[in-house]
Amino acid sequence: MATRNPAQPMIGTQVSREELAKRPRVGETLIQGFLFICGAISILTTVGILYELGKEALLFFRSPDVTLVEFFTSTHWQPAILDFGIWPLVLGTVFTSVIAMLVALPLGLATAIYLSEYASDRARNILKPILEVLAGIPTVVYGYFALTFMTPLLRSLLGADNVQIFNTASAGIVVGILIIPLVSSLSEDALHAVPIGLRQAAYALGATKLETSLKIVLPAALSGITAAFVIAISRAIGETMVVAIAAGAGPKNFDLGQDSLFGTILNPFMAAETMTGHIVRISGGDLSYNSIDYNSIFAIGLMLFLMTLGLNILSQRFVARFREVYE
Repeated sequence: MATRNPAQPMIGTQVSREELAKRPRVGETLIQGFLFICGAISILTTVGILYELGKEALLFFRSPDVTLVEFFTSTHWQPAILDFGIWPLVLGTVFTSVIAMLVALPLGLATAIYLSEYASDRARNILKPILEVLAGIPTVVYGYFALTFMTPLLRSLLGADNVQIFNTASAGIVVGILIIPLVSSLSEDALHAVPIGLRQAAYALGATKLETSLKIVLPAALSGITAAFVIAISRAIGETMVVAIAAGAGPKNFDLGQDSLFGTILNPFMAAETMTGHIVRISGGDLSYNSIDYNSIFAIGLMLFLMTLGLNILSQRFVARFREVYE
């Protein structure tokens, strides 16, 4: 029995131009407009924040008591005597962030590899939400955990004379613990997105699961893992409450050539103050509007913005260089 061609009735018929014209889709247009508005609000919010930071920071640098040379070269931050050298605050922030990365990156990446390559679906569905609970704990709790647990632990291991009560090491370790869920979750998503065909090809060539994970899957997900690392580093740089409670309540001023490099300047077991911690401490005081101390907060905030911006630009170039695209 012959099968009837459904297109047969259309042969010889004429279609008007109106029927071929694009028909308006109101719902799709509304959704597109809503998404555009959301994107525009995000961009305008960033521009507004940068404008306010720049405006107030400009008032700080226009003060006759402040110069750009002193701000970027001096190693003393003492607003009471009009010393505004940013380096003590920058070094405190960098020390805390580096220690946090030494804790979070290897532990978070190892956790991500286990969840992606070794754990069963049931174990992954149980362990991943439990791990992400760490991200929901208030940071002030982490701060007191660093002060009441991590610092006494370091003092008992290394000696009370070597570790001060307030120090950047305990704050950095706890900040690293805080951002482990961020590193592991984003890295696990990047590893899980690698095509299964790459794994099967490696197994067919005789590779073990460990070799496949480290030599095939990990390099293939490098761009996504790098993005996770950059987000985690930015989170560590911007952390406030942990460092405000555990690191110290005053900048670690120093003199190059006079103070010991590893005994004082680069000693993570001494008290120091980060940029965010200083902003919190100064903001809690009685600052008059438009004073030099008040405007210095925005100069520090602008410096933080430029640091994270440079970090993101560098990561974008790295990701573009090593990005892998699969069909």
